[in-house]
Amino acid sequence: MHTFTIGANDAGQRADKFLLKACPKLPKSLLYKTFRRKDIQLNGKRIPPAIFLQAGDVMQVYLPDEFFVSAKKKTKAVRLPMPEIVYEDTQIALLKKPVNLPVHADDKGSADTLAGRFLYYLASSGAYDPETEQSFTPALCNRLDRNTEGFVIGAKTAAALREVNEMIRLHRVRKQYLCVTAGAPPKQHDTVTAYHRRREGHDAEISAAPREGFREIVTEYELLQKHDDLALCLVTLHTGRTHQIRAQMAALGCPVLGDNRYGNAAANRRHGEEYQLLAACFLTFDVPEQLKACQQLRGKSFSYTPDFCRKYEFSI
Repeated sequence: MHTFTIGANDAGQRADKFLLKACPKLPKSLLYKTFRRKDIQLNGKRIPPAIFLQAGDVMQVYLPDEFFVSAKKKTKAVRLPMPEIVYEDTQIALLKKPVNLPVHADDKGSADTLAGRFLYYLASSGAYDPETEQSFTPALCNRLDRNTEGFVIGAKTAAALREVNEMIRLHRVRKQYLCVTAGAPPKQHDTVTAYHRRREGHDAEISAAPREGFREIVTEYELLQKHDDLALCLVTLHTGRTHQIRAQMAALGCPVLGDNRYGNAAANRRHGEEYQLLAACFLTFDVPEQLKACQQLRGKSFSYTPDFCRKYEFSI
């Protein structure tokens, strides 16, 4: 028999989900068999798998000790560069990701990731102790391409992770991007509905009309300035698909400058750009009253001007 005392970062999740995280050596089939045998108790009472846990609950699981050897959560012993932190409170850290740093491990096999830097920072500062957490690891709530710079939201607690993910799902986190494009878009301002498909190992495809296997995307853009063969655009995503901005702007005939996948190779060479000039540099939080962990973000907005604006003499 093994006993778990439910901590703050364990609370708010189903009993079965907690045990799958806390006991990685426990087969899922055996876990649910144990529930059916009523050999899992919470505060002295037998429970179903779907019951939600609260801080301070005591759970007893009647299985051999071999299933309760937890997998060690490791943070790198070597010092990782500290992420640039734009904002931080007890629940959330807002990070500024540089170009050529993946958010998570990717197919290039980089050992240095923004997620790794975030965990190292929290462990170094004492905000996260991997040895004492039973089921939670701090996590990043949104992704950016390796070569896109900008804001990434880091959740330091389980409650913050749930709330930020819920706000993103309900479109209560407004994300906007600046990009320099080779050529100007067809209109001064437009909201474009198109259809997107991304197959493993392939570039994203954009279709103007519905097609089998494609999902609807909505991309809003505003042409802010233009000179010579370049334009500065503000882009607002109303959906979030892989490479959505890069593929959509290319489909409009004004690819992001420096984009080696969807871009204009001749323009990239002419301007000497190796990475896409795309930055997630505007972020606004619309936090409802009932979300308690993220209340300090209520009504807050964050922004910065990417270096590429000054380089190409675009003023913001």
